[in-house]
Parts: sequence; structure tokens; C-alpha cells
Amino acid sequence: MKFIKPMIVAATVAMLASCGTTKDVPYFQNSENVDLSSSSYLYDARIMPKDQLTITVSTINDEAAAPFNMTVPTPYTVGQRSSYSQAMLQSYLVDNNGKINFPIVGVLTVGGLTKAVAEAMIAQRIQPYINEAERPIVTVRMTGYQISVIGEVSRPGTFTVSREKITVLEALAQAGDLTIWGQRKNVQLIREDANGQKSIHIIDLTDANLINSPYYYLQQNDVIYVTPNKVKAQNSSVGSMTTLWFSATSILISLTSLLYNMLK
Repeated sequence: MKFIKPMIVAATVAMLASCGTTKDVPYFQNSENVDLSSSSYLYDARIMPKDQLTITVSTINDEAAAPFNMTVPTPYTVGQRSSYSQAMLQSYLVDNNGKINFPIVGVLTVGGLTKAVAEAMIAQRIQPYINEAERPIVTVRMTGYQISVIGEVSRPGTFTVSREKITVLEALAQAGDLTIWGQRKNVQLIREDANGQKSIHIIDLTDANLINSPYYYLQQNDVIYVTPNKVKAQNSSVGSMTTLWFSATSILISLTSLLYNMLK
């Protein structure tokens, strides 16, 4: 019986130690020492290969813009019959060379451009094909802007970004934030550039300098992987044997206590 109490104490100490220290949990721990002057800019996403774009051309005379606003009917089924709903704008898939095939004007290179630059370029290219009095307004939207968050978060998954701008913190918030098992100092960002080159970058959420980092704003198709800490990794490797071990230990302690009470 004299060994039971030390065993319980040792087990308690081990469990507390496995939880780690709270200093690794809070974000932006050194925020008071960070110079934010270099972070005062507005992020604007750039068009990448495999992006899906919708492009709208508006003019005073609707007929002048009609050739540039290609539409496709949306099919739907009512009972046994198939029909079509109101037509939707044709989307454009940016190819691996950053090009799209736009009506009338032909092939346009939009890869690497911001939306504002792409809109100005398209407006300039279509101007010769319409009346000089018309001043076309071009609107470009990215319809396939997505990011993925996996690993030690509450709700892993792929998320669509409607406003074409998202920070790493906003992405983690959409995924329900990190679990207690996630490593705040070792969040991995997997990114692919316009040439298909993949790269992995380590993000430290406890460092407020993240705001000045080039990885604070995410690009389309970025993947965030939150790595588990050592405790979670060890528990995962042991699997169901951990539960079995604790159950067996509990039973052994109970039997030892029972025998001690019977024989004393």
C-alpha cells in the first residue's frame, strides 16, 4: 500500500508535465515591441493559373457590351422535364501560362495582374471594337478563391474566400481555431507559385512580427497545416493501447487496495 500513493503522485505529475506550459499558447506575445509601420498597406490578390474569373463589361448602350458578356444557360430539372434558368456569365479558366481567351479581342495575359490592372487592360483592349463615345467599365471577379486548413484545428476543411482577401488568422478562425494540441510556433504554410513551384513556410503565431510577414495574407489555394505537439503525436502512436494501459493500472491499484484492506 505504501507504493500506491507515490504511484498516484507520479502519474499526476506526468500528466501535468505533458500539458506543457501556458507560455506557448497565447498569440502575439511580443506585440508591444513590434513596429507596425511597414504593415500599412492594402493587400490586393494577383491572378494565378487555374483561377476561375468572371468578367463583366458595362457600357451606356447595352448592345455594345453584349458581345463581350458571354452567357451560358443554367440547366435544371422539373419532374421529368429538363429546362434552363436565366443565363449566367461565362467564367474563364486561367491557363498555366496565365492566359484567357476573351471574346472578340482574343488571347489576353492576365496572370500575375491585380484585378484593377486586369480591368484597365481589358477595357483598353476592347475600346477599338466599340463606339468611341463609349467608355467601357470592366469588372473582374475571382470565383474560385479557396484556402484549406488541416491538422490540429476544430473544423478542418477547404473554405471559399468571397472577398478575395484573407489573413492566416482569419483562415484559422474559419476552421474553429487551433485545438490545445496544436503547435502555435510551428504552423506550416504550403504554397504554390505561378510557375507551379511548391514551398513550405513556418509560421509562429506567438510572434507578433507575423503581421509584417509576407505570409500574413494568404494566396488562393494556400494550405495551412497545424502540426500536433509531442503529447498528441505520442498518444496517436500508442492508440487504443493507452486507454487499455490506464484501465489495467486502475484495476491493479484497486485490487491492491482491496487486498491490503482484507489482509491488514
